[in-house]
Amino acid sequence: MARSDNVLRERPEVKYGIIDRCREAYPIRLMCRCLKVSPSCYYGWRDRPMSPRARENQRLLERIRVLHAESDNVLGAGRIWEDLRDEGEQCSLNRVARLMHVDGLKGIPCKKKHRNKKSGTRPSNVENHLARDFAADGPNTKWVTNITYIGIDGGPWLYLCVVIDLHLGIVVGWSMSRCQNRQLVLQAVLMALWQQESRQPVILHSDRGCQYTSDGYQRFLKGHNVACSMSGVGSCADHAACDGFFGMLKRERVNHR
Repeated sequence: MARSDNVLRERPEVKYGIIDRCREAYPIRLMCRCLKVSPSCYYGWRDRPMSPRARENQRLLERIRVLHAESDNVLGAGRIWEDLRDEGEQCSLNRVARLMHVDGLKGIPCKKKHRNKKSGTRPSNVENHLARDFAADGPNTKWVTNITYIGIDGGPWLYLCVVIDLHLGIVVGWSMSRCQNRQLVLQAVLMALWQQESRQPVILHSDRGCQYTSDGYQRFLKGHNVACSMSGVGSCADHAACDGFFGMLKRERVNHR
């Protein structure tokens, strides 16, 4: 509320805009008195031609509203700004954030969670081939995988395992189950393998969960020409690709619904 009050004090045209939008519902002089502005200043603002900057802001705001609505009202200023830049718009992030704030548009923030989960032991013959290098020269060369849970109304959790291609930035394999077991992981990896056009070697990076450190999983990867890569202790940043996807999925779809 304090930030909104500051905006109203520093930018009286915001008050004029509020009055103009609500003039059919409330008396203008009453709104001017409540917002502590002069009616003559409001009428002068309304009758004065818009400046080129104001017209450009209005045009940009209309496009921002469309992008925000198309995202199901989940995108914040950062993602909206990226979409505008992709369309060729020359605008700053601060400008987009200011226009969205004045118009009451906002995204869905990410919830911070602190979890203390005991890590498994990485097999002695497995190394961290990824080493936080998320650049891939081509498709099906570097994959990352992880597991998350999806809350279901009136029922138990569903566990989701995905395999993401770091070059394409898309999910190439996934599976869901009510049990967080090795079969959940193998089904996701199998889907990723099936979509390969060639059986070229690929690096598959994961954390040290028991599903990934199991002998059955390790034998499966060796039999399909997949090099297993695992993080060491305190290397949670290696899973940024999967964690970012899970965060976006829950923030913009699961929790939003």
